[in-house]
Amino acid sequence: MTVAHDSTRRTVMAALVALPLGAATTASNAQVGEMRQQGSRTLVAYFSRSRNTRVVAGLIHRARGTDLFEIRPASAYPEDYEQTVEQARKETESGYRPPLEATVPAIAGYDTVFLGFPIWGTTVPPVVRSFLSAHDLSGKALIPFITHGGYGPGNSKSVLASDAPKARLLDGFVMEMDQERRTMERVTSWLSGVPQT
Repeated sequence: MTVAHDSTRRTVMAALVALPLGAATTASNAQVGEMRQQGSRTLVAYFSRSRNTRVVAGLIHRARGTDLFEIRPASAYPEDYEQTVEQARKETESGYRPPLEATVPAIAGYDTVFLGFPIWGTTVPPVVRSFLSAHDLSGKALIPFITHGGYGPGNSKSVLASDAPKARLLDGFVMEMDQERRTMERVTSWLSGVPQT
């Protein structure tokens, strides 16, 4: 790979992260945090600590014209990576589900939920399990998009099936994020095979 190609790749990825994820935010969204509504019957909900999952969420949101919601814990995870890993480990082992900063208003209005998260300790982050506990996804198509650092999706499929038992769990998208130069093409290719709802 050339230095010029590497520089271009980094510029494109930085631009994707910097782009606003939604074209419009309604006034009522101010108290909801990062909820972006476009009147869609499809929601992209995501949790992202390092912004990798946020990039994929933004690509799906823009490609499908979805509503968008960022999942955030009421108390942010530590800035320090090792402290976050330790906190997440303790939460997972104890079954703790941290309170959310906000929930999705009128979740019943969505037919499809794309749910994005990174793999933490071979599983779904506790805050995403909080999201699943706080929202009734009965009858909705639940489509995961998962980022990881090299260990694959872990036990995420069984966790989603357990925590959203009445949702229709569809095959999702899994990507190792050190392959960032292929993110856009892989997400676009994957989305072309996901039925419009």
